[in-house]
Order: sequence, then C-alpha cells, then structure tokens
Amino acid sequence: MDVEGTLSPETEAEVREAYDSVGPTAQLVVKEVAKTMAFDREEYRERVTGEVVETARDVLFAAELEVRVGSRDEYEAWREDFEGDVVERGSENVDSVAWHVAPFAERAVAATFQDERDAAVVTLRRQAYGEIYKERF
Repeated sequence: MDVEGTLSPETEAEVREAYDSVGPTAQLVVKEVAKTMAFDREEYRERVTGEVVETARDVLFAAELEVRVGSRDEYEAWREDFEGDVVERGSENVDSVAWHVAPFAERAVAATFQDERDAAVVTLRRQAYGEIYKERF
C-alpha cells in the first residue's frame, strides 16, 4: 500500500487550521494567474472574486489530503478494522482502491480503479472534499 499526501486531520480544529493555512497561497496563485493572463486592474477587480479565490483554496486544500492506494485485499483488510462510515464508488470487480480517511468525522471515501491510479486519486480527493470537508467551511 502507498500513501500520497499528508493531510489527515484528527480534529475539526486541525481541519480549519489546514484550510486557513492555504488561503494566502490561493490568493497568490490567483493573482499570478491573472497577471499571466494580462488582466488590467479593472478586469482583475471584475473577474477575480472571492468565489474564485475560494475555489483555488478548496483545490489546494484537497490536493494535500492523504490518500491510501492499494490492492483490493489491502483495502478490505483496512476496512475490517475501520469502525466509521465508508462511501465506496466504482466497481467491485477491479484490482485497486484509493481511499481517504477523515478521523475527526469517523468517515472515509473510497474509489476503485483498474489502471488510472492518478485519475482515481484526484477524483477521490474531490469527492472527499465535497462530502466531508466542504460543509465545515
């Protein structure tokens, strides 16, 4: 089993702290992208809204979520010991699973895949953010 990412908050306070910590980076990323797109001041004020920066923040936060990637057997062994709720998407008839555990919420999300590991990890992070974290912000 492999682990990608480092963010697996144990408490809601840690969730909030991690989310808050990516705020300045999100603002900087959006500003630099707008500069590269040659936005003038007026266009920047018009197009770079709080929602745009918030979206960047959400993406940066989700990109750091810890994801475990392993075989179906490794996943099933982990799941036997996990007492929380698990939402699993995908086919039961594939060899690999990616999953994220949110200890503070006693929840996990999982996505099965056969060949596209990177796509599964990215998709899983979006699902984890939307289903577990977004409601807390």
